[in-house]
Amino acid sequence: MAANCKNPRSKAGAYRRFLSLVLVTLVGVLLLVVLLGTNSVSNFVSQSPNESSVNVLSPRYNNSDYRLILNLPKQSELSIQLEKRNQLRPRNTDLYPKLAQNHITIVLYVHNRPQYLKVVVESLSKVVGISETLLIVSHDGYFEEMNKIVEGIKFCQVKQIFAPFSPHVFPDSFPGVSPNDCKDKDDAAKKHCVGNPDQYGNHRSPKIVSLKHHWWWMMNTVWDGLKETEGHTGHILFIEEDHFIFPNAYRNLQKLAAWKPKKCPDCYAANLAPSDVNSRGENWDSLIAERMGNVGYSFNRTIWRKIHMKTREFCLFDEYNWDITMWATVYPSFGRPVYTLRGPKTSAVHFGKCGLHQGQGGRGACIDNGAVNIAVEDVDKVVNINSKWEVQFSEKSARV
Repeated sequence: MAANCKNPRSKAGAYRRFLSLVLVTLVGVLLLVVLLGTNSVSNFVSQSPNESSVNVLSPRYNNSDYRLILNLPKQSELSIQLEKRNQLRPRNTDLYPKLAQNHITIVLYVHNRPQYLKVVVESLSKVVGISETLLIVSHDGYFEEMNKIVEGIKFCQVKQIFAPFSPHVFPDSFPGVSPNDCKDKDDAAKKHCVGNPDQYGNHRSPKIVSLKHHWWWMMNTVWDGLKETEGHTGHILFIEEDHFIFPNAYRNLQKLAAWKPKKCPDCYAANLAPSDVNSRGENWDSLIAERMGNVGYSFNRTIWRKIHMKTREFCLFDEYNWDITMWATVYPSFGRPVYTLRGPKTSAVHFGKCGLHQGQGGRGACIDNGAVNIAVEDVDKVVNINSKWEVQFSEKSARV
């Protein structure tokens, strides 16, 4: 029986070896934690000095993370494919291997108005300096004709991104239309449908609310979700598929962005066009500071951080237009007038007659062949603003 009992000394030795192994493992874990913590601090310290104090750490988001947080529906094959396409490198890098050091990235956000997109692409092809920059086209869903037009662009680097959870990608379920959704001004109790009407008594219309959703998704993706823009500290220009861009637009915008810190330190942005879409400008010998318009607007990462900090206000405001939401809730929360700097003569024109949500096909579709007759004069082909000009402030239009 004694032969089956272990020596007490061997048991003590085994215990000491086990304890040593545990201590070594704990030390290793602690060292790993310290190293990771040091790396995080280094990343924070090494951020661009051009970022203001409103900036926060914002690595490119992981799509699987936001799907869990938002409890989004199971992705369709199309949604998965679009998400994969968002990771593709820009096209035309063989033709334009390098972007200019001071380039202003251009983002063109589109829905399904090919007759308009053709006009905008043609106008962009004639913009002086367009080959120096990156054009990002943000699609609210996938539409073959729109895709073909963009794939035909050869005048600059082009990257396409597609909203993978657009209602146009999920036409028969949320975030599209579900079978038991209330429509228009339905009485949920009488119709036995599901809905939460807005301030006007209208139930959710996916095609309409997608305007605001696409804009917010696009902004988050462009600023915080793409490798191509993660180190971009300059301005980014945003235009829509019904904005005609004049040949001098890019060079004018470069000047405005460079002059803004000294000429108008209170200006948050630089615009290509007046906030009044029916105006072509004052033709004064001065620069104009007014409220930010929605035609050809641009701002930098610092301003995006300020906007992003107002996510709750933006998302919960009962309004489907992104620009009205900004003017009504986000800009006033900044505590002072939100100015944008522009020239006295427009460099972009809104020409669309059909709304983004109307698109092509379906009942009530807007029929418009996209024919435009916008006069481009010689003065619209060259820089037509002057650094010696004073800035005229429009106090009334800057307050929202």
